Amino acid sequence: MSLLSVFTQLAPRLGRGAMAFGLSAVVCVAVLPLPSLAQLSSPIAGGLAAGSGPGVHSPNSPFAPLPQRADVLPWTLLTDVKLRDGPKGPRPRYNPEQQALNDKTQRVQGFMMPLEPGEKQKHFLLTSVPLTCAFCTPGGPESMVEVYSKDTVKYTLEPVAVEGKFSVMADDPYGLYYRIKGAVVVK
Repeated sequence: MSLLSVFTQLAPRLGRGAMAFGLSAVVCVAVLPLPSLAQLSSPIAGGLAAGSGPGVHSPNSPFAPLPQRADVLPWTLLTDVKLRDGPKGPRPRYNPEQQALNDKTQRVQGFMMPLEPGEKQKHFLLTSVPLTCAFCTPGGPESMVEVYSKDTVKYTLEPVAVEGKFSVMADDPYGLYYRIKGAVVVK
């Protein structure tokens, strides 16, 4: 699938400013023969493709890794997802421990990835590692939890912990694996 076709599928969900910026980025990527674009996979040993896997916290990151907390779900559990073939492509295959989390109140901590413009967010992603680029995902869908919060949450670069009803999703149309609804920020 080409970058342009991905953009045209996402365009209806973007605002005008984001569409104009995104289209110009697509044109630049498609037209300019930049040597730095030749490497599309992760430079990390082991060769994980960019935007897949649990995400890697770079030792050069200006952000500290997530602190260890016993009161939140560990990302090692959430990211241990295998894939199976489905009629519409690969789908997640959850282990029994992951399936047991479904429809229960859970706590998750991570870094905010806003889905809307603005300082206050009610719908965002929590990721296992901080964002390093505004155009890149920090890992695959197993390294993200979609959050719908009860109240607005002020965007921060610091880790955020939320609690709410956790869903393990087998066939999300956007390819996400986990969701929390009715989330509240916890200390």
